[in-house]
Amino acid sequence: MYVMTASASVPETILKRRKRDDKLAEERAAAKIVARKNNKKKRQQMFKSAEKYVQEYRKIERDLVRHRRVAKAHGNFFLEPEGKLAIVIRIRGINGVAPKTRKILQLLRLRQINSATFVKLNKATLHMMRLVEPYIAYGYPNMKAVRELVYKRGFGKVNRQRIALSDNSIIEGELGSLGIICMEDLIHEIFTVGPNFKKANNFIWPFRLNCPTGGFKKKLLHFNEGGAAGNREHLISGLVHQMI
Repeated sequence: MYVMTASASVPETILKRRKRDDKLAEERAAAKIVARKNNKKKRQQMFKSAEKYVQEYRKIERDLVRHRRVAKAHGNFFLEPEGKLAIVIRIRGINGVAPKTRKILQLLRLRQINSATFVKLNKATLHMMRLVEPYIAYGYPNMKAVRELVYKRGFGKVNRQRIALSDNSIIEGELGSLGIICMEDLIHEIFTVGPNFKKANNFIWPFRLNCPTGGFKKKLLHFNEGGAAGNREHLISGLVHQMI
């Protein structure tokens, strides 16, 4: 069937195809406008969240400084608050590893040498880390160490695949239902050990780090004896910076 026009006849199928294409183009244009508005709202929300987190971190630091000064002024010692978050780094291989030790390292997601994960500190995890102390170095990271790990070495687990965290949409797609839509939300949830820490931490693939400059010295000795293994407390951040 043909439609007669002033110039020439055009097949009806072509006219229908043109009409369909015009409709799809209009829908795409409308969807772009809606997406642009939504992205603008999300960016504004991200900036506000980032500002709120910075103020929160600064308040924590100011409170610690104030408590230290008050204790020093009265001739007392300030007991640093116990850490809620630990970074655990595997420093030794699998040779001669007992089955129980190997299982604990698997539970900590430390299957390779120089791999690292975040761990929420409680009675169970502390006991596990003490059992595998000769094979790991761990401690309580500061904000800078957590941020650098996530930004520079962060990969997400999406459909069991290791995906670089190059876009906030990757985080929103997996953790958006928990209110975590950007890198700053993810870092805040990890650093403060929030209510959704377990899901956020499982989303982050175990970090693959480099060997520190000059290598590890005396892996078989504890850190307190001049070695590399065991609890470094707040000094772990320096090791993290060397291995990123």
